[in-house]
This record gives sequence, structure tokens and C-alpha cells, in this order.
Amino acid sequence: MLKLDFFARQRLIFAGAFALVIGISYGSIMVTEYDVVKGITSIPKAFSWLAENFIPNDAAMKRLPKILEKLQETILVSISSATVASALALIVALLGSNTTRINQGFSIFARGTATIFRNIDVSAWALILLFSFGQSSFTGYFALFFVTFGFMVRVLIETIDEVSSESVEALRATGASYTSIITQSVIPSCIPQMVSWILFMIETNIRSATLVGILTGTGIGFSFDLYYKSMNYSAASLVILVIVITVLIIEFFSNSVRRAVL
Repeated sequence: MLKLDFFARQRLIFAGAFALVIGISYGSIMVTEYDVVKGITSIPKAFSWLAENFIPNDAAMKRLPKILEKLQETILVSISSATVASALALIVALLGSNTTRINQGFSIFARGTATIFRNIDVSAWALILLFSFGQSSFTGYFALFFVTFGFMVRVLIETIDEVSSESVEALRATGASYTSIITQSVIPSCIPQMVSWILFMIETNIRSATLVGILTGTGIGFSFDLYYKSMNYSAASLVILVIVITVLIIEFFSNSVRRAVL
């Protein structure tokens, strides 16, 4: 009897959730006056347009050296922002972790700062920083830096608390100094996870840098925005292909490094 009541409640909850989703979808369609039939029938036309326009031609291939130059700028900004932010994040995480913190007040401050930096989207950071640095590489760099810093502080605090607590307690029991605990226990135990997270942030930053470049007028994102707005769809498609291939290559190498380190 109890099982029947449980399954009946589950079916009722599922039916209610499904009805709610249908109601919200229908309401959205009515408010926006979206034509569902026209949207579905336009899908084949969209693919046909892509086949005709988003194919790199000879003229687009001549622009490849300039595209690769912009890609190099994007990759360097992504790597530098990820590595520098991670190094500073490690210092803040050591002082903010429950295992290695100096005082509780700084720990709360470090966690709060990480939460703020991490939860503001990279595009929002780019728009905020535009007021200070304008459309420049500095804007893109600091936008990626702030998001990476917040994320890395959070994950490194959790990593330190998870993998280093027992070894830290053992060293404290022997009378080891704070510096010895950090250099001989915490950092060595966190290096594999730290390398893995840095590689992940480099991949993420390269993807995000494309959007940031559109906003800041720099890097590979600016090239795509320029070609797309000038209706040079062949060159724009070449930019997209270059970005996709680059991300896949970097992901392949980062996965290889992760397997070697972990």
C-alpha cells in the first residue's frame, strides 16, 4: 500500500511538472508571438544557407595567416591569464583554506571574494572593464583573469581541505613550521589536481576569449565579428573552423597531460 502511494505521488509530481513546462512554453509562445510551424519549416532552409555560405573559399584561405595571427594572440592571452590567476589563487587558497588558514576572518574573505569573481560572467567582466581599459587586450586579459582567479580559489580551497588535512595534522604534531607544512605537504599533494584545473581553465579561457574578443575588439573573436558583419561568411566560417580545431587539439594535449600527471 505504501509503495502504491509512493508511485502514485511520483506520477502526480511528474504530471504536474510536465504540465507546468507545457504551460510556460505555451505562454512564452503566445507572449512572443512565435510561429512554431514557420520555425520548424525554416530548419531545412537554414541548413541550405549554411551549405552555400559557410564554406571557406580561395579568398577566405588567403586570410588564413591573419586569422592565425589573431588566434595566437587569443591563445597567449588565455594561457597567461590562466597561469597567473592560478598562481595568485594558490596563495589566497592557502590563506583561506580551513586546513592552512591563518585566521577565520581571512578565510571568510577569501571564500567571499572567490564567490563574487566566479559568479560574474566573463562577458559581464569584459563590459565592466571596457569603461577602464577600452577595447584592448588588457580588457580581455583581466576579464579572463578575474573569472579564472575566482574559480581557482574555490577549487583549490576544496582540494587543500580534501587531500591535505591528514598530512598537515601529522606535521603539526611533529612541530613543523607553517612554511614547512605548505612546502612539504600541501603543495606536493595538490600539484596533480592543480595542473588538471589549470589545463581545464586554459581550455575554457580559449572558448571564452572568442566571445570576449567580440566585445573588446581583439583576438580571434574580433576577426569573426569583422568578417560576419561585413557579410564575408566564407572567412567567418574559416575562423569558426580554426577555433574548433584549436580547441580539439588543446583538449587532446591537456587530456594527455592529465593522464600523465594523475
